[in-house]
Amino acid sequence: MNKTLGLTVLLLMHGTAFAQTTGAAQPDLSYTYAELRFVDFDDNGGDGLRINGSFDLGNNWIILGGLTTVDFNSNVDADIFEIGGGYVWSYTPDWDLVGTARFVNADFDTPGGSADESGFALSGGARGFLTPEFEMRGSVNYIDLDDSDTYLELAGDYYFTRQFSAGVSVELAGDSDLFSVGVRWFFK
Repeated sequence: MNKTLGLTVLLLMHGTAFAQTTGAAQPDLSYTYAELRFVDFDDNGGDGLRINGSFDLGNNWIILGGLTTVDFNSNVDADIFEIGGGYVWSYTPDWDLVGTARFVNADFDTPGGSADESGFALSGGARGFLTPEFEMRGSVNYIDLDDSDTYLELAGDYYFTRQFSAGVSVELAGDSDLFSVGVRWFFK
């Protein structure tokens, strides 16, 4: 995790220098993007990749989905698929309030066999710009699979260009905490 944090700091420092030399203007908050993230579960010793996407349908509605694959140190593998939709309310020109509902399916492979669980997830939060290059977001999330859990997500992304950003995310939950670093490519 220390290597990941160090790499993130270097990316952000490089991005700051790039943005200062290019004079980048603040991008709009876009909801049409693809995202790739490295995820690290600190309590369970697992890490993996998450691929997310979102598409703006217009009239403040979005659809979204993702796939997360995680390998845990205890010879347990998990594949988590999510798909759903949401609503975006433009609170100010720089800040949006976002609510989503998603169907979640998790497949766990263990040395003793496999298990498949389905449920749902709800999220509510805010997303906006602190500076023209730095986006901040936070949300309260609820997931109900075999057990339910409520967790807080705090994240920030640095915009290298209007279409490309990179950042970090921390999810603080009752069962385990998750740290991720990733990139987003905006199509609109």
